[in-house]
Amino acid sequence: MLICFLHLQAEKSAIFLQKVEYVIKTKVLLALIVSIVTTPGSATAPIADVHIHYKWSQADVTSPEQALAILEQHKVEFAVVIGTPAALALELTDLKPEKFLAIWSPYRTGGDWSSWAYDPGVLKRARAALAKRRYQGIGELHLIGGFSPKPQSEVIRGLFQLAASHDVPILLHTEFSQPDYLIQLCREYPATRILWAHAGALLRADQVAKVLSDCPNVWTELSARDPWRFVNNPITTADGSLLPEWRTLIERYQDRFMIGSDPVWPVDQMDSWDTADTGWQEYARFIEFHRHWLSTLEPAIATKIRWENALDFFRRRPEAAPD
Repeated sequence: MLICFLHLQAEKSAIFLQKVEYVIKTKVLLALIVSIVTTPGSATAPIADVHIHYKWSQADVTSPEQALAILEQHKVEFAVVIGTPAALALELTDLKPEKFLAIWSPYRTGGDWSSWAYDPGVLKRARAALAKRRYQGIGELHLIGGFSPKPQSEVIRGLFQLAASHDVPILLHTEFSQPDYLIQLCREYPATRILWAHAGALLRADQVAKVLSDCPNVWTELSARDPWRFVNNPITTADGSLLPEWRTLIERYQDRFMIGSDPVWPVDQMDSWDTADTGWQEYARFIEFHRHWLSTLEPAIATKIRWENALDFFRRRPEAAPD
């Protein structure tokens, strides 16, 4: 009994120390980011955030006006917004159409992320939504191991063909241990422009490189690839600098990377209807994480990833970027 008790206490101590270490590293990184982005001139460049959510559980704690104020505080001049239900995205676009671009989401309830691809009604609703021209894309569509049908399934085929016919992109979240599923999709639907969320979420730099090499119709974004989400698959070191393999990848495909915040919090919450999502209150840490590593790149490359690629991809490039 004594041995079992001591073993249990040792396990609890190890877990506690791991948590302490994580908190310390997080605070150090936050302090470093703050010190950089508060340097005069470092936080004034415009940003395009291509992965923003405005959900029922966020509207409870953050009004559209408050969300707009947060974006303006952080010099986000262009934002791609996903509503759940879809119409919530329009509440932001109606406030300032020149800043927002809404994409249509099939999700209406907390569990839709795992069932949308099996619902034939999704196609009818998508056609009606895009016909009104208030939505300029489709997504975020989750395709996760164990929940995903074949790339040739009725709903997936219908949505990809619909996006191509309207010449709008699909924002796609894949979560597999290998890039094979996405490569199948890009080859099956070469006329559809795909924005790949989180650069594959779980994938290494070499696996992401494989997709970008094989799929000319795929661009990618790095939302949630920060110290608080997808923590087992980092793109940066403890001080927030890009890992060498990720720096090489991003520089090689500098015309096809973008950034996003994905303001969903807490990170382990799976769309609970009875719990508020306070992601917008965490917005600063998500977006400034990107500002930090972008500041380590050559300015011309950083400008592409921070701003220009998104405007080109979504065809929103103005005559001149804001000052």
